[in-house]
Amino acid sequence: MTEVMRLARKLVEDGLLEHNEYVELLADRDDEVREYLRSTAQGIAVSNYGHDIFLRGLIEYSNTCKNDCYYCGIRRSNDNVERYRLSLEEILSCCEIGYQIGLRTFVLQGGEDPYFTDDMMCEIISSIKSHYPDCALTLSIGEKGRESYERYFAAGADRYLLRHETADIDHYRRLHPESLSLENRMRCLEVLKDIGFQIGAGFMVGSPGQTYDTMASDFEYLKKLNPHMIGIGPFIHHKDTPFRNEADGTLELTLYCLSMLRIMFPKALLPATTALGTIDKTGREKGVLAGANVIMPSLSPDNARSKYLLYEGKVGVKDKAAEGRQLLDERLAEIGYRTVTTRGDYKGWDRT
Repeated sequence: MTEVMRLARKLVEDGLLEHNEYVELLADRDDEVREYLRSTAQGIAVSNYGHDIFLRGLIEYSNTCKNDCYYCGIRRSNDNVERYRLSLEEILSCCEIGYQIGLRTFVLQGGEDPYFTDDMMCEIISSIKSHYPDCALTLSIGEKGRESYERYFAAGADRYLLRHETADIDHYRRLHPESLSLENRMRCLEVLKDIGFQIGAGFMVGSPGQTYDTMASDFEYLKKLNPHMIGIGPFIHHKDTPFRNEADGTLELTLYCLSMLRIMFPKALLPATTALGTIDKTGREKGVLAGANVIMPSLSPDNARSKYLLYEGKVGVKDKAAEGRQLLDERLAEIGYRTVTTRGDYKGWDRT
């Protein structure tokens, strides 16, 4: 048995590795280990969630952001973006379309837009929950204070996505301006979990400056945090950012990390991200076969989708919601999976 296969088997048996072992497993991967981890991860996902794939209807309600993250296409300094904000009525219309096609989770995602005060967000949250009480609501709206998070939860929000992007402080500094800190990002995640949200963290695979050492720190941090959801996807450059000339992340390494995460977190909700489908036309299906069990189709209005581009070439920008759902059903059926009409909560989570 090779050393890297020994480490792969240790990960399966123990659910974690030492820092240097993560580095070696990431650096020395080969086809045999890759398939071993993939098949094991797929089996774990099926044993916990069957062949069901949960859908999350993504509503990108604002592409205005006060932050200037170096990798992001809607960063504050990008003057080539046509900015927009959806009204409450437009957001509810997106929800109605999603509900009609069987989606029972909505995800409000936007830049950190100061226009949307806590009062406004709570009105949006409570309106969605009153119209669709059998649906889960996820927020992905960035770093806030504890009081804000508590108000969102009291208004009815169930989940919160806040990718940490990297757990290495030097790497974090490479990706973000001085106004943002890894310490605060991690604090936000702890607060969200303490309040009672189902929380989601995650990182980009192949981001500028990333090494196997920084990735090992990501796996260690996630093991400590133990989130309910983990979103990873390949870094894809955007032409209007400082990283316009940087190489994109790869499908292969992203799938490899997905499988490692499924093994480490058997019950986690792991999306096959849009970014996966962007770098490979069957990337989301390959993500499912590597252990993912969530897909997040867009419900954003047609005139907004092309303006919410965090990276180049985003797949699904021109898809209609109903046709997109049907296409997902067909493509997943080809690999033996099905989309389901359910909230798709983390196993064992209870809103208290």
